[in-house]
Amino acid sequence: MTYLVADDLPAAPAGERFRALLSRPGILQMPGAHNGQAGLQAKAAGFDALYLSGAAMTASMGIPDVGMITVDEVCFFIRQIARATALPLLADGDTGYGEALNVMHMVRSFEDAGAAAVHIEDQLLPKKCGHLNDKKLADPHDMAAKIAAARKARRHLYIIARTDAAASEGIDGSVGRAKLFLEAGADAVFPEALTTAEMFKEVAARLPGVPLLANMTEFGRTPFFTASEFEAMGYKMVIWPVSSLRIANKAQADLYSAIKRDGGTQNMVDRMQTRAELYATIGYHDYEALDASIVTTIIPQAMPQ
Repeated sequence: MTYLVADDLPAAPAGERFRALLSRPGILQMPGAHNGQAGLQAKAAGFDALYLSGAAMTASMGIPDVGMITVDEVCFFIRQIARATALPLLADGDTGYGEALNVMHMVRSFEDAGAAAVHIEDQLLPKKCGHLNDKKLADPHDMAAKIAAARKARRHLYIIARTDAAASEGIDGSVGRAKLFLEAGADAVFPEALTTAEMFKEVAARLPGVPLLANMTEFGRTPFFTASEFEAMGYKMVIWPVSSLRIANKAQADLYSAIKRDGGTQNMVDRMQTRAELYATIGYHDYEALDASIVTTIIPQAMPQ
């Protein structure tokens, strides 16, 4: 009953709970959750933290990930996942939705919505998925100013600086930018779109002691590595950003094709989440019980005459 009952709600701020997870041994695994239902399913599978991808958000809205959505639209997704699961959530902050003041607004808005952490990237608008070509990078000092602004505005939010420099500036550029962003106040670094194990290892070796985030997206430039392999290469966090949406979208496409072909869903029922499974995931009967306990009628005593 995390969504409604105060006794079930975590007392510590989300950012503090995220830091506590990072203080444990091992790598923090954060699967992407593109809505509250996906978040609940990830939690049921045993994950302790989640990731909210800008690419998954925008794709679920039917638009590309090119920096079109607003802070308030992202907060809608943050709120539903944070409320449903109460798990620490790392949110994609794109380029910060503007310059320094906009970044400060984003940080406060994300915190109020329930986010535990955010990553901000050093691209220029219109931004692209980190694994696409011809990305345009911001001046590193301008990006550092955004990180400093985020640090100044945050109360508890964990700040991760993402750099997309590896494709155009190589490891030297990526590491140089990362060091500048750490000096500006970043808590961790996300070196995006590295293409070999050697690149991952070199970044880690040149940033000793820095918490590093790895991105294991499908159909991108990074080869498939497991969480334990990333950990062995020196990484403290790993995300699978769009995997849940890709699986869901593929299943939906198959469903619509079947309805059109067969005139109904009769050949797809065995691939569906049952009503009982859905109700168990969202705690339907718990809400019913809570509602009944609240609305039980109490008959008043007669007023004294």
